[in-house]
Amino acid sequence: MTTQPIGSPPDALQPASLLLTLTLAEPAQSTFQALRNRHFPADRNLVPAHVSLFHTLPGAERGAIVRTLSGLEVARPAILVQAPHPLGAGVAFPLASPELQALRARLAAAWAPWLTRQDRQGYRPHVTVQNKVGREQAADTLARLSDGFVPWWTEGACVRLWRYLGGPWEALERFELQPRME
Repeated sequence: MTTQPIGSPPDALQPASLLLTLTLAEPAQSTFQALRNRHFPADRNLVPAHVSLFHTLPGAERGAIVRTLSGLEVARPAILVQAPHPLGAGVAFPLASPELQALRARLAAAWAPWLTRQDRQGYRPHVTVQNKVGREQAADTLARLSDGFVPWWTEGACVRLWRYLGGPWEALERFELQPRME
């Protein structure tokens, strides 16, 4: 039999883990949402189109996470949407953005003690528009989305904090990024 230390709640009582994502500016956000609605299995399309920044942050640290995000004074990162690529059993659009990489690195440094192995790995931003399908279906989607594709620019609009609910996510906070000064 295992025991919990006194004063330590069982795992079921621990705050749910958090996720941090980037929402893209329009019309990119709507474009990716439409692609996701078209190509993602309906029973698995539980969250909006997004760019993952961190997959697992501790729910118990929500206050500190919100304080860090509230203090961000960051311009909307310029992002180059690149040709779609295979993602195992799906398709994603890779994103190139030194500014997004810098923002993510800054947050990773602030939250280093909390990061999981997945979130400590190299960061490769992308938007997933299809996942959890057969390889043949994924290859067909990739071919259709690649045909005539031309890279295009967008920018990040806001950072969103979510609570993981075992499948769906609950939106908690939204942090708008500052307009770019051209």
